[in-house]
Amino acid sequence: MLKKKYNILIIEDNFGDYVLVEDYLQEHFFDSEFTNAKNFKAAQLLLNNRQISYDAVLLDLTLPDKSGKALVEAMLSFGLVCPIIVLTGFTDIDFSIKSLAWGITDYLLKEEITSSSLSKSILYGIERKNAFIELEKSEKRYSDLFYLSPQPMWVYDSESLKFIQVNTAAILHYGFTEQEFLNMTILDIRPKSDHSKAKEVVNVSRKDNKSSYKGIFRHLKKSGELIEVEIQSGPIQLGDNMLRMVIVNDITEKTLFENQMTKAIIKTQEDERYEVGRELHDNVCQILAAAQMTLGVLKKSSSQANIEYFNLCQEYVSLASKEIRALSHQLAPVFFDEKSIKETLNMLLTSFNIENKYKISQYYGAALDEYSLSKEIQLNIYRVLQEQLTNITKHSNANSIQIRLDIGEAIELQISDDGVGFDVNTYKGGIGLANMKKRVELLSGKINISSTPNNGCTIQIDIPLTNLKN
Repeated sequence: MLKKKYNILIIEDNFGDYVLVEDYLQEHFFDSEFTNAKNFKAAQLLLNNRQISYDAVLLDLTLPDKSGKALVEAMLSFGLVCPIIVLTGFTDIDFSIKSLAWGITDYLLKEEITSSSLSKSILYGIERKNAFIELEKSEKRYSDLFYLSPQPMWVYDSESLKFIQVNTAAILHYGFTEQEFLNMTILDIRPKSDHSKAKEVVNVSRKDNKSSYKGIFRHLKKSGELIEVEIQSGPIQLGDNMLRMVIVNDITEKTLFENQMTKAIIKTQEDERYEVGRELHDNVCQILAAAQMTLGVLKKSSSQANIEYFNLCQEYVSLASKEIRALSHQLAPVFFDEKSIKETLNMLLTSFNIENKYKISQYYGAALDEYSLSKEIQLNIYRVLQEQLTNITKHSNANSIQIRLDIGEAIELQISDDGVGFDVNTYKGGIGLANMKKRVELLSGKINISSTPNNGCTIQIDIPLTNLKN
């Protein structure tokens, strides 16, 4: 006996069959309500009464005013949320299969039903309908979340990379029509130089289709505008297919603002360095030069016994002057406006290797003579090299250093050493590396670090040619 009270509509014109069905139902559905409709018209009146809802409908296929396929179609047109179970004497297999395909919940032969089989059919039908309703609600929630979201969203196939669905926000933000999106792959909205990175992320998701991903990419709008976006992607099951859903957050303006703030901070730092370097070069070096001259005058009137001390003192002053000049060059390389980038970098390498501790080789491509690099580019290249040289001194235990600067498809700077190296997968990096990355990112460039334990380190920096100035 089932304790829940059910309301079941029995559409049956044969009184004997109705009584038999009702007896079967009463064995399992305690204190439930059974309503009989003797024809389709009576059933129509009952089903159109919105004040009454039924948990199940039992339908005889032969009624005085409608039967067969026409009756099934008419019943399905009511859009009932409860199961419709056919009870018939017809053994037409083809028709039973078709009726199930149309939307009938179950197809039972009157001569074969029992109280148990009938009650099971009703209960299973109710459960299936409830599950279907919940699925429809879930799909509706997904549809609302997806299509009404103010953020661009899409679903793509991780095998073909084709767009499967795109929402209105994506269409408006990127400028492509829905059909244009559906004829494209996710690589079509990325610069060609970023395709390898996108493919790497996709390959990871293929290996572990249940994983989520969050990262920053560059995307292209239909207009050709390049934007920077933060994406979050995760797996989603649509039908029988496991796909990937992507949510996009355009951070172009945010990044631009942050870059402007960073540039302002760096400019302030460079101005301070320049001022300190200028003071060292113009004032302190002049004072030391005056001291040298004064010592030269005093030397003439000094006794022979003190000459050795005068010479030693002059050597110290001369050494201090050289050290301060080297320091001023490091602090304020832009002080030497008349020098080329090659000359400026060579001065840095000379001051860095004043004790000849390292074997340094440098290569400057011929293309450098064909272009005039902006002061911003020169200064950031200088600072990156300076920072890496400091890292080499502190951590590498290297013997040789190779510097390569050229202009090919990009402005390319490579710094290599033969030191102890490190594991790039576990190394978290310090302030120096973070400063290098920030300077490169401000120029829309890329930095790649290649190193393994006991095999040295190579830093490759590529700055887009858009930063060049003919």
